[in-house]
Amino acid sequence: MIRDEASLAEFLELHISPALKEVELPYLRYAIEAAAADDVEELCALDQRISAWKVARETREASLQIGGRRLQALRVISQNPLLERYAVCIEDGRALGHHLIVSALQAVSENVPEDAALAAYAYQTHAAVCAASLKLIRIGQQGCQRVLRGATLQVPDLVERSRLIELADAGTFSPLLDIASMRHERSFERLFIS
Repeated sequence: MIRDEASLAEFLELHISPALKEVELPYLRYAIEAAAADDVEELCALDQRISAWKVARETREASLQIGGRRLQALRVISQNPLLERYAVCIEDGRALGHHLIVSALQAVSENVPEDAALAAYAYQTHAAVCAASLKLIRIGQQGCQRVLRGATLQVPDLVERSRLIELADAGTFSPLLDIASMRHERSFERLFIS
């Protein structure tokens, strides 16, 4: 489906941005609130729910791998005891360590304003897709930067609209993306580990 600059921009607009607005940014907002309230049990509950909506095993595992590395780095540079308590929850099996939860912990540990944390998460999500596209399609750095800039210009509105989503209503449906992720797990040739 993604062949060039235009189709990459369309993919971000039709698949990635809606998932950010409808699911990831609302969950991040609630995780930031739980971390700010020092509510490790709520963080564990949100972490378990994230695992449930990451249908494809590879997307779950990638999230856990990135989250684990980020948490490990944060524990070295930050003295927030909530990081240690959350790490214990992972060791005990009450939490899994998804990247989104660790992003919330970092925002609270480093006193990042909520809007900035939400915008940064949206940007890094778009940037990751654009970085992968450099290896998968003929787009070039400039084309990739144009697509990323276009998506970034939409981030403030995306963040604002995500604030209207209550946790009970958070969700999106993108079966093609889930199916592609599941097919990738068993494909004969693979371009990425995750």
